[in-house]
Amino acid sequence: MKTFQPAEIRNFALVGHASSGKTTLAEAMLFTSGAIQRLGSVALGTTVSDFHVGEQQRHISVHGTTLNCEWRGRQLNFIDTPGYLDFSSEGIHALRVADFAVVVIDAGHGIGVGTEMMWEYAGQFGIPRIIVVNGLDKENCDFDALVGEVRGRFGQKIFPMQVPVDSGPGFHQVLDVLRSEVVSYATDRSGEFTEVAASGEWAERVKIMHQDLIEHIAETDDTLLQKFFDEGGLSEAVLRTGVHPAVQRQAFIPLFCTAAETNVGVARLLDFIAQFGSSPEDRKTVGATAVATGDPCLVALDGAEPVAYVFKTLTDPQTGDLSIFRVYSGTVRGGMELYNSDRRITERLGQLYRLTGKRRTAVEQLTAGDMGAAVKLRDTHTGNTLCDAKHAVALPKLVYPVPYTHAALKLHTAGDEDRLATGLAALHEEDPAFSYHTDAELHQFIISAQGELHLEVLFERLKRRYKVEIELVPPKIRYRETIKVAADAHYRHKKQSGGAGQFAEVWLHIEPAARDEGISFTQSLTGQDVDRVFVPSVEKGMQTAALEGIYGGSDLLTHHGRKEGKSGTKKSPWRVKTERM
Repeated sequence: MKTFQPAEIRNFALVGHASSGKTTLAEAMLFTSGAIQRLGSVALGTTVSDFHVGEQQRHISVHGTTLNCEWRGRQLNFIDTPGYLDFSSEGIHALRVADFAVVVIDAGHGIGVGTEMMWEYAGQFGIPRIIVVNGLDKENCDFDALVGEVRGRFGQKIFPMQVPVDSGPGFHQVLDVLRSEVVSYATDRSGEFTEVAASGEWAERVKIMHQDLIEHIAETDDTLLQKFFDEGGLSEAVLRTGVHPAVQRQAFIPLFCTAAETNVGVARLLDFIAQFGSSPEDRKTVGATAVATGDPCLVALDGAEPVAYVFKTLTDPQTGDLSIFRVYSGTVRGGMELYNSDRRITERLGQLYRLTGKRRTAVEQLTAGDMGAAVKLRDTHTGNTLCDAKHAVALPKLVYPVPYTHAALKLHTAGDEDRLATGLAALHEEDPAFSYHTDAELHQFIISAQGELHLEVLFERLKRRYKVEIELVPPKIRYRETIKVAADAHYRHKKQSGGAGQFAEVWLHIEPAARDEGISFTQSLTGQDVDRVFVPSVEKGMQTAALEGIYGGSDLLTHHGRKEGKSGTKKSPWRVKTERM
């Protein structure tokens, strides 16, 4: 298999709102490039991207799926991401390792919340964006209105490189602004097309738009602008040389037209990506931290020492975990030993693979800028950096959105606690956007996710993979009790232990304090009849008793109204009046 140099690699993420057609577009890209021999269907669950059981059952993407193909002498590594906000973390880590974002917008529904979110994240990561308006073969598509909406939301830098000639059912023609041609695609979903010079009203329109394109590109660079004024325009060759740097500076954001389901417009989109898309060469360095000193440093694309970042882990109890990574420097080879700078261990790489969905293609090495995967790494997890032990660095970790939907896992079979804990730990490696813990106060396994759908998918995956009988139930409510009136209590302790025995009398006075003052303990002993060594034990007993109130066994407000403690039904020996909060 050919080894591609960094300038020949295109790493991008397909992102956007739910149901905008990202998975269908990814399928059309694979088919057009010859990576697959037939077009799959989301509705039938036959696409390369959606190969997990949950995805095929729901007909939606749940995982970010790594894909690859070759086009025009370029290696295209791209990640098809979910559009539902419950799985937004998949899009975030895809953008983290991509060199540019392909933002897909549905022609009928326009901009969605997911579109805006991914647009913002691409900006935070400092990568260029390309817009694809998909689904132009559907009813009620108003392309001009949509372009106006997109420009109004994201700025006037957006420029349509294509215009649909016959949008709506039967759509198969686009006006190519860069080439001033009408491109007609075959209606058999083959992706084949013919080109003819624009004529009639389309010739007039493309002439105006082509001139606008020249001016737009000229305005992105002072040298080009001077040439434009000196020569009265830009030649086609100069225009094309200006497109790539303009895209990198995001002074120019191209917009394309497709109908992925019928494979219309996909080939020209691939042409643009191969010719003008960002490569690893456009970001020659990335920030990191030197492990030895803790100081900031740079990882160079042309560096000799290998540096790779693991951005996703797929757990498989049968074949072992699959660690998917991007190489940022050097060359990674099978059999190589690399240092995990986060876990402080050495990992020996086995066979390396390129991924196209669940299909694995073995490769001998992966060069800087490329993406691949390794199986059965001993203790490497999502977000870890693999590097040369003598030049140990750590690439920055992602910060995922805070989970806001919570549920408790109720086991049906006693003794399955260990299996449940193992399953949760494995799923967290695969999807770090959810968290879990055992609540000591509520005596429940609490799982926190990005939404109800996220919870549901995790729950089904636990049952299916790890064979645990569980159900989702609402978390119990953390009730609190507090002291409302002053009270006194007396307790006499007697215990015969064979010798002198034990005897003590404890007098307790308790009264409410001001809000948020917590518990204040004082003693009023006089003389030497009672050794003061017992006082800390008495105070500890008081603090323990405060964890279990009289009425419901709920925690008393022991620490500014927020103390977390153990819940139970054991009654406190101090019969003071309490009240449920």
